[in-house]
Amino acid sequence: MTDFERAVAQLPGHSLCLCRGEELLTEDGRGIYPMLRLIGEGRDLEGFSCADVIVGKAAAMLFVKAGIRAVYGAVMSESGRRYLEEHGIPCIYGELTDRIINRQGTDICPMERTVSGLHDPEEGCRALIEALAAMQKK
Repeated sequence: MTDFERAVAQLPGHSLCLCRGEELLTEDGRGIYPMLRLIGEGRDLEGFSCADVIVGKAAAMLFVKAGIRAVYGAVMSESGRRYLEEHGIPCIYGELTDRIINRQGTDICPMERTVSGLHDPEEGCRALIEALAAMQKK
């Protein structure tokens, strides 16, 4: 079984699964927080394959920044797919959608809105950290 196949197989019951060789990381947090936390902790994620419940452009930017080599999204936005492909990261999805919607189902996800006009993964990561911090203050 490849790292990618293993990550996808381990996804049910988790929000994020990362696999590289014998290393298997599973996360159960919401949204992009688990990836931001792993990046913030300085975890070496270079070369991991990833399976995620929802992949929009925000998550895709974090995957590029972290050096993820392949991505599966149970749900993936068109902008997330395009961003991964532009950065040479193969991706597969269960469902492709026009955009990722907020938890209330009323508008676009605030993290997606945060990165909509950005292209650089470093800039995207900084903007997402700032946006999350601002949301937590509310």
